[in-house]
Amino acid sequence: MIKHISKIIIREESIDIFKGLVEKFIPKIQAEDTCLHAEVIQDTKNVALFFSYTVWKSQKDSNVFLKSEIFKDIRANLENHLAEQPETWSTKVVHKTGSLNSLDEKTAAFERMIFIMDKIRKYCPWDAAQTNESLRSLTIEETYELAEAVLNADDENIKKELGDVFLHIIFYAKIAEEKGTFDIADVLNALADKLVYRHPHVFSDVSVAAKEEVEKNWETLKLKENAEKKNNTVLGGIPESLPAVIKAVRMQDKARGVGFDWEEKEQVWTKVKEELSEFEEELAKADKEKSEEEFGDVFFSLINAARLYGIDPENALEKTNRKFKKRFNYLENMTLKKGRSLKEMSLDEMEVLWQEAKKI
Repeated sequence: MIKHISKIIIREESIDIFKGLVEKFIPKIQAEDTCLHAEVIQDTKNVALFFSYTVWKSQKDSNVFLKSEIFKDIRANLENHLAEQPETWSTKVVHKTGSLNSLDEKTAAFERMIFIMDKIRKYCPWDAAQTNESLRSLTIEETYELAEAVLNADDENIKKELGDVFLHIIFYAKIAEEKGTFDIADVLNALADKLVYRHPHVFSDVSVAAKEEVEKNWETLKLKENAEKKNNTVLGGIPESLPAVIKAVRMQDKARGVGFDWEEKEQVWTKVKEELSEFEEELAKADKEKSEEEFGDVFFSLINAARLYGIDPENALEKTNRKFKKRFNYLENMTLKKGRSLKEMSLDEMEVLWQEAKKI
């Protein structure tokens, strides 16, 4: 004897529709000679939670039924209902009760999202018209909104913006599926394979003592991958379209991965001073082009110093931007309250308000 139990969550307003489907397919299962019992049970505590419960004479009998035309018809009817009405089912209703285990809940939520994407791509004129190219700028915008939520440590907005970014991932995969190139399963499987390959200290017998060894192994494995793809330059995998500060960090990280780095982090300050001196020399010559080049060198060396001391230069600069904005807004607001404009104020008067702003 073999038992099978599965779970599904139906929104309360759609329960009667679901029960109507159950009443049609349960008798068909019970009519099978090898089926000892078949029913769909509604949870008493969570009325939106249902359990499908079947008992068979043997696993072989169960497998035969799963391949039968009867089961294919039942499954098609149920899947069509869920696909056509993804708004009628969700794991949200039992999210806080623990009625589903974590993996069941995540799987059901992901499946619901796929059904919704299929439906809006088919029936919504705006979604149906989107292409990889039309989504690109929107994806960049959503990514920056996520980054802002992270900087604000705003968990509620992080959740929301993660959803928006995730929508774009599913969208690109759906477009590729329509073209017949790949689908979301290919995306996830490729990612899983890559993570297993790049974590030999987790999935095989490689030993590491600290995160620095993990990073070094990661870069070594990526170089090996690039060589196999005929893209065997250390910096070859860095997108040209990355913002300059982030690109500088990535290039320095990759160079470090192959041993191109300072022996002692303190040595970087000699380089910073050298670049600053060369910048000042070009400024004195009033050579704008060379001054810009040398300023870039100063900036690059400071980014290198930040990396060596475990500081994210992009985050550090953004925090300074926000600090400056807050203080300048205070300066402007206090000036307006006095019935004056900033243009009318002297630098000394502005400095007094600036020092006040620093104390807030």
